[in-house]
Amino acid sequence: MTAIAVTIAGSDSGGGAGIQADLKTFHQFGVYGTSAIVAVTAQNTMEVGAILPLPPDFVAQELALLAEDLPPAAVKTGMLATSELVREVAGAIERHRWSRYVLDPVMVATSGARLLSDQAVQDVRERLLPLALLVTPNLPEAEILTGRPVTTAAEMEAAGAALVAGGATAALVKGGHLPGGELVDVLVTAAWAMRFPRARIATRSTHGTGCTLSAAITAGLAAGNEPDDGRLREVVATGLDFVHQAIATAPGLGRGHGPLNHWASIVPDD
Repeated sequence: MTAIAVTIAGSDSGGGAGIQADLKTFHQFGVYGTSAIVAVTAQNTMEVGAILPLPPDFVAQELALLAEDLPPAAVKTGMLATSELVREVAGAIERHRWSRYVLDPVMVATSGARLLSDQAVQDVRERLLPLALLVTPNLPEAEILTGRPVTTAAEMEAAGAALVAGGATAALVKGGHLPGGELVDVLVTAAWAMRFPRARIATRSTHGTGCTLSAAITAGLAAGNEPDDGRLREVVATGLDFVHQAIATAPGLGRGHGPLNHWASIVPDD
């Protein structure tokens, strides 16, 4: 039977992030993708021009109808725009008992535009974080969620531990904002931490990187067995490999931060 995954996020008119990136990634991983759109954005590779949140009761109906007929094996959230939407989505995840939940706490676009209000950030911390099997912040998002500086691999581990203490089962702190030629991503649980080092690729094609990674991990969770420690490490490693390939083979579109290649190989890197 084909596994189903759902993305709960905003629509990106530029096609490189959000719902569009998630569905492309699900398809590449052989998972049937469904979606609940919480906001519509007007954007391209250079800027986010406008964000139009959808009514929370409409989003609740999207999710209820999916749960009734196309229940997902795994769920991810991306940009949720408002505190009302964050609370509505949290309630739906609880009601439908969606335990394989990946929280991508999208707060700032690659172009620098703020995508989440201060109150919504607090709601993410209090309502969504305790529901997450995995939370995947980048460094600025980890700093916002934990209230501490995150500029080194050691601080990334500490931030991951703080997010786990806040209720998440595991945290993947992404190191794309680290300086230098080598990046490191850090996966943290209550029992262990694991680092994934990788050479930096010199490119402007980084739009939707976080969305694509969390979607790849969600697809892996949807298609596999119960996510124990070994399974979690496997799907994270595969997701990181896929994103690395997607960046390396990006089509070079747009005049700003261009999209990735969502048809990249899923074969693990050497």
